Amino acid sequence: MLLTSALVAPLTQHVAGTDHVTTSRGVMSTSSTVKDRVEALVELYRDDVAPIVQLGDPVLRRKAEPFDGQFDDGLLKDFVELLRRTMLAAPGVGLAAPQVGVPLRIAVLEDPATVSAEVAEARERYPLEFLAVLNPEYAPRGRDKRGFYEGCLSMPGFTGVVSRPLKVDAGYSDLTGARRRLTLSGWQARIFQHETDHLNGRLYVDQVEPRSMATSTSYTNRWADPVPTRAAEELGFDLD
Repeated sequence: MLLTSALVAPLTQHVAGTDHVTTSRGVMSTSSTVKDRVEALVELYRDDVAPIVQLGDPVLRRKAEPFDGQFDDGLLKDFVELLRRTMLAAPGVGLAAPQVGVPLRIAVLEDPATVSAEVAEARERYPLEFLAVLNPEYAPRGRDKRGFYEGCLSMPGFTGVVSRPLKVDAGYSDLTGARRRLTLSGWQARIFQHETDHLNGRLYVDQVEPRSMATSTSYTNRWADPVPTRAAEELGFDLD
């Protein structure tokens, strides 16, 4: 999920006629195992951030594999730290493993919620402490839904309104393997849904209100209200 309107330039490139991906640091085989890919990413970007895969890459459209011990705790910790560094630098409030080219059900979430009191209240956007989630899942709690603008680090420069359940019952495994359950609401629920959807090959554009789509610049200049009621009226779409 995109935190600001900052643009993220594509940093990966598939080379036609090969089974490799070229990054800004070197070449990685796409036929390698998941463990090999994670080890290569951690080594290449140990003190840096990983390239973010852009819309159109098949890895974003495939259902990610459950994490079931494909590599040890040490490498898992290093990979999660890489995801967190990459997320914060983007800047974003969530990042899923497929967004760095790894088809595993792992995501990181963190939101400082540095917004005005008016926006915080309207969007129920309050700080979310760092979470690393393995094999996450969610189910709506109740029928209430809300529509707000979302963006994605894998599709920079654009944003659109997505109507999502206001509250969800969420489940995930932590880094120790313990299963956790919690109820999330407001923006925290939205972030969890957005990132879990990534692990199912689903992007926000799959469920966006088409008439709400805007460039990040247009959104900032025209539609950055606490609630997109005015955008719905003027652009002609249903908010909820």
